[in-house]
Amino acid sequence: MSPRPHEHRAALERRVDCPKRMVYGPCGGVRSGGRCEVDDRTCPFVLEPAPPWTAIAPLPEDRDGTVTAFADRSPATTPLVVCDARPAEPTLASGREMARLHAGWCDAVLLGEHHDRIDLPNVVVAPTLLAEGCRPWVTVSCRDRNGAALEADLVALAEVGVREVHCVTGDARAPHVRPDTEAVFDLDSLRLTAQARRFGLEVSVAESPTVEPIDVRPGRAADKSRAGASWCFVNLGATPAEVDHFIRRSRANGSTLRHIVCVPVFTDAAGADRLIALPGVGIEPSAIDEVLHATDPRAAGIAHAVASATAHLSIDGVDGIDLSGPASTASPTERATVMREVAEQLRRGSPTPWTGVRRPATQEARTPTPGNQRSVPLPLPRPADAEPPRSMSPMDRSHDDRP
Repeated sequence: MSPRPHEHRAALERRVDCPKRMVYGPCGGVRSGGRCEVDDRTCPFVLEPAPPWTAIAPLPEDRDGTVTAFADRSPATTPLVVCDARPAEPTLASGREMARLHAGWCDAVLLGEHHDRIDLPNVVVAPTLLAEGCRPWVTVSCRDRNGAALEADLVALAEVGVREVHCVTGDARAPHVRPDTEAVFDLDSLRLTAQARRFGLEVSVAESPTVEPIDVRPGRAADKSRAGASWCFVNLGATPAEVDHFIRRSRANGSTLRHIVCVPVFTDAAGADRLIALPGVGIEPSAIDEVLHATDPRAAGIAHAVASATAHLSIDGVDGIDLSGPASTASPTERATVMREVAEQLRRGSPTPWTGVRRPATQEARTPTPGNQRSVPLPLPRPADAEPPRSMSPMDRSHDDRP
């Protein structure tokens, strides 16, 4: 597919030293020491930064306006609550069941893509969710489709009534995961963002503030904003202090993005194991012990998620949270029920201003106002040297497609 007029000339100059053939890297899978997620080579964007995005953001095509975009909403005291979800099976019936489990209590479902098994295309699943009153926020990944197919998917998503898409480069698969398939990576998240915006879709992107090279992450977020994105999902693993610093630096670089912070939710040992196996997700062992050894681990896990979400929501520039992780490994129904309880408890509370220090338990919560300093209890810190277990490839992720 030939480049559009608004695309940067660098779109024709893919980095041959990047396994994903990215132009505007790095992705979110860079490991400690600046190592590539695919092998032990140094990420080429650590050695030589990507060019800045200099193209003019595309003007979106007209939409009918029947569905108000989240980006049109002003920041509100009630947080935007998104929940990760994917049909358990590649059937419309499974998609319908998933929609019914999430309709009515979350603002949108972040509809992802499995990297290790067959999925129905999201453009097929999305109308089923819409019919059940469940708003899909659809992930579009560059890994498995070429540029022409991605463009067709974006047009189709707009046509069936989807309003928001999440544009990501996509995780690389480990060699043992579906070895009979080959990744494509015709585009990367910035170039995909520009295409999606041109078709009138509201675009979110993802960033990992604690993943190397840390210094370039705020500038990359600003480039994504200039490419046409409105929202940034902040990946799992960043503390409130790290998120606050990232947002401030992104804004200094020219970003106008609004932020949704991913919050890990777990209530059992199997779910905790899945979370700590994800690269960059440094949940303090004592926090895990506190949940798993509580008299009621389910209630303790919900409380832990609510506390983490509240801390992040009190940061200037954070307008929502994304409930991520397994929540419960008992069943899809129980997972959705746990996520719903987190959302409902969160909405009953009022995020208090954050200053980066712990608030005494007896201090009365204050209603946040623009510009307030912020003060809420912080979740336990992420270990600075957190690494994925050696027995697990950095690409073996239960939570896929966020870079």
